[in-house]
Amino acid sequence: MSLACVKAWVHSRVQGVGFRYSTQAQANTLGLQGYARNLDDGSVEALACGESEQVDALISWLKAGGPRSARVDQVLEPHQPAQPPRGFTTG
Repeated sequence: MSLACVKAWVHSRVQGVGFRYSTQAQANTLGLQGYARNLDDGSVEALACGESEQVDALISWLKAGGPRSARVDQVLEPHQPAQPPRGFTTG
């Protein structure tokens, strides 16, 4: 069991469609900690921390388009923070 933290930025129609709350529900199902928050440029920033396989599963879910109400064109995930947060929140 290895732990990972990945910060991803999701671009396209992801604000105003319940994307953050669906991401939170998916992350909670996977036992992850972190957050999903709207950014000024219309994208969503998501931080996911937990077992590597579960983090990978959430990133795959994001890349697959997340909830049906959203349209995801791009997911960038270049950042891996050192300190995991507690719980999973929306901002």
